[in-house]
Amino acid sequence: MWRGWRDVLARLGFDSAARDAKLLTGHALGLSTLDMALRETDPVTDVQVTAVAAVLQRRMSGESVARIIGEREFYGLAFGLNAATLEPRPETEMLVDLAIERLPQGGRLLDLGTGTGCIPISILANRADAHGVAVDLSVEALAAARENARRHGVLDRLSFLAGSWFDALAPSPLRGEGWGEGFSAGVHAEGLNPSPAPSGRPLPSGERWGVANGFDLIVSNPPYITSAVVETLEPEVKDFDPRLALDGGPDGLAPYRIIAAEAAHWLKPGGRVMVEIGYDQGEVVRALFAAAGFGDVTVRQDLNGLDRVVSAHQIL
Repeated sequence: MWRGWRDVLARLGFDSAARDAKLLTGHALGLSTLDMALRETDPVTDVQVTAVAAVLQRRMSGESVARIIGEREFYGLAFGLNAATLEPRPETEMLVDLAIERLPQGGRLLDLGTGTGCIPISILANRADAHGVAVDLSVEALAAARENARRHGVLDRLSFLAGSWFDALAPSPLRGEGWGEGFSAGVHAEGLNPSPAPSGRPLPSGERWGVANGFDLIVSNPPYITSAVVETLEPEVKDFDPRLALDGGPDGLAPYRIIAAEAAHWLKPGGRVMVEIGYDQGEVVRALFAAAGFGDVTVRQDLNGLDRVVSAHQIL
C-alpha cells in the first residue's frame, strides 16, 4: 500500500516520497520497518486503509513526517513534539557538542527557550556530572521537555521554569534583590516543580534551582528569523512550527540583545554563553556580545562553512 502513496507524493513534488510514504504507513499501522518488509503482501482492512490515508493527507497538506509521528531524532535521542515545540534540527547538534566540551566538571547550565528540551537533555545525557535549568515561555513546551527528560533519564538533574528569558528566573542578584520570591513565581504550571534534593531536605529557592551561585554555561537556540522572512518559509515550517520559536523580530536579533544584556548577571565568574545563530548573523551577534562586555567572543562555523554558534566568555 505504501508504494501507491509513494507515487502520489512523488507526483506532488515531494523529494522524499518513498521514505515519507513508508514511514507514515508504518506509523499508521503500528508496524516497525522490519514488520513493513516482512508483511508487505499481507491484506489490509478498510480501517487500515482509512488510517493510512489520514496520515498521508496530513503530509500532503505540508505537515512534516516528524510532527505527524510526534517525535524527531536529535543527537541520537528521540524527542517528543507538540504544537508548542519547534522540531529539533541537526545543525543545533553543533551547539550541544561545544557545550559538552566546555561545561566544567559538575557544571550547571541554563537553556533559554528550551522547546523540546533537546539541548539540555542531550548535554545531560552525555554529562552525568552536570545539572541544568530549562526555561521557556510556553508551559505546553515545558510539558513536552519534562516528558523528554523523563524518557531519557535526566529528570532528576533538570528543572523547568516558565517565563520570558531571564524573567523566568528571578531578579538578578547583581541588582541587589532577593532570590526566593522570583524563583517561586517562575513556576507557572502544575507538575513543573523542581526535583527535591537527593537527601530529601528542602532547599532555599536559589539553591533549589541550582543557580544560587550562578551558571557555568548559558545556552540558547533562540528565534532568529526576521519577521518578514518567516512568511516565505516552507509550509511545513511556516504553517506548523510555532511562530514564537521562529520569529526573532524585524531584524532577527531581538533575543540576542536580551541575552547579551542579561547573561553576565547569571554567570559564574569566568562562565560562558553560547547561542546558535543564522548563517548571516555571525558578525553582528559577535558585536552585540563584545559591546556587552564579554571577552573571547568567537563565531564558530558548521561543516558547511556557515556561521552557526557564537561563544562568549565572561571577563573576570
